[in-house]
Amino acid sequence: MTTSILVAIAVMWLPVALLNLGKGEPKGTGAATGFVGALVILGAVIQAAVFKDNFTAGLLFAHGLLYCCVSYALLTGLEDLRSVGNVSLTVALISTIYMVLFFTGAKDAAGNVLIAKSNYLAFACLGYAVLTFEVWLAFYGKLSGKVVAYSLIVWVAVGLWIPAFWLMGKGTLPF
Repeated sequence: MTTSILVAIAVMWLPVALLNLGKGEPKGTGAATGFVGALVILGAVIQAAVFKDNFTAGLLFAHGLLYCCVSYALLTGLEDLRSVGNVSLTVALISTIYMVLFFTGAKDAAGNVLIAKSNYLAFACLGYAVLTFEVWLAFYGKLSGKVVAYSLIVWVAVGLWIPAFWLMGKGTLPF
């Protein structure tokens, strides 16, 4: 389930990156962003309810809500983006926590694995944290939208497509 959601997220990240590079227009990009945000939130619900995976669902919920906020900003022409930037900062902090948990793993008192250690997912969450921190800076006018755009383009491949297609094609993560 999560692998297909990662593929779908690229349908939002790449157009937003291109928009920041002057290619595209806000309302169409905002619509795509809203559809992806809604899909990610629905996927989080399914991940939690059907697959009983609240851990992954939490990360999906956070990002899906951010995508819906970005969609709102693009669709309405929101001029002061700091409030959406604050959501992005929150998601950056959440992604950082996930990075640490994936890097260290977690066990309960009985020694059962609650969160499997994964260097690649820790690396991906580091990328998500950096991206969302960059969005926060950009929405506060402290970072160029072009920097965010190029970061998004790189992380479409590294943080979305590589883990998704590698898992679907090989059943494992790259490292």
